[in-house]
Amino acid sequence: MIAAVVAGGAAAFAYTGGFLIPGRLTPAKLVDALAPPTGPVLGHRRNHAKGICFLGSFTATGAGSALSRAQVLAKGTYPVIGRFNLGTPDPGTPDGDVRVRGLSLDIEPADGQPWRTAMIDVPFFPVSTPQAFYDLLVASGRKDDPDAMKVFAAAHPEIGAFGAWARSAPFTASYAEERYNSLNSFVFTDAAGADHVVRWSFLPAAQPEALSADALKARGPDYLEGEIAKRVAAGPQSWLLAITVAEPGDPTADPSKAWPEGRRTVEAGTLTVDRIVAEADGPCRDINYDPTVLPGGMRTSDDPFPAARSAAYAVSYNRRTAEAGDYPRDAVPGAKP
Repeated sequence: MIAAVVAGGAAAFAYTGGFLIPGRLTPAKLVDALAPPTGPVLGHRRNHAKGICFLGSFTATGAGSALSRAQVLAKGTYPVIGRFNLGTPDPGTPDGDVRVRGLSLDIEPADGQPWRTAMIDVPFFPVSTPQAFYDLLVASGRKDDPDAMKVFAAAHPEIGAFGAWARSAPFTASYAEERYNSLNSFVFTDAAGADHVVRWSFLPAAQPEALSADALKARGPDYLEGEIAKRVAAGPQSWLLAITVAEPGDPTADPSKAWPEGRRTVEAGTLTVDRIVAEADGPCRDINYDPTVLPGGMRTSDDPFPAARSAAYAVSYNRRTAEAGDYPRDAVPGAKP
């Protein structure tokens, strides 16, 4: 179960930066490890390849300004180009075979300083470092060695919590019913110059409908894209942005460790999705949802993953744009006119 989940879904956060030990891990090497056994699907993102675009808005309450001076958190409404997606390198993968779902956002305030974020519905990451994640990908792909995952898990016991989640957490019936989490820690700086280490989540207004994997599979291989298109056509869907502030001693550099309950949380605004667009020619298709694209008043923390993600995202972006001629614009699974 862990191998199957990691090989597809959790690879959403498969990243490495050039700051790691030379010769051991590079962005290109990490991106190569994401490829399915048959090789990368040309023209597509190297992970979270199956997805659908949307247009919407983010309405900030202004409460987030207590944490960051960024205009995107000042009271107002800002346009959003986003993407719902599944954690798989193959856009043809049936929905029921993918454990992890994602939400990517590009929020564009009037001052020209966008906020980009790519989140998943997992409550914590399976491992604590980019190098460990690469090792996990390698171990999960060792079909010739039935003990590879056991050896890896013994060296990285933190993966046990992720495995327990993967086995027990239900699927939901819609992208609109998911809670999406940043997992990584960032530093927000307020107008007075004070820093606040934070993580954030987008909490759905829709009531989740719990499904088993078999029940989801019975609804069809591309059910989720059709469902979200019909749901949004019937009415806008929304999520509350909840920003959680770390306290001294909280693990800010390790996304495999959740912060304790009871931390200060600021309700900073509402994401509204009001139009779904097929990805083939949609506005999100060519956006690189690099999590280090941050406005003034936000920056990366001591968490190594955002910078590492940025490096790997760039490799993926460059490869897929060079393969634009291979992108099957008229045959995208789940695409709607």
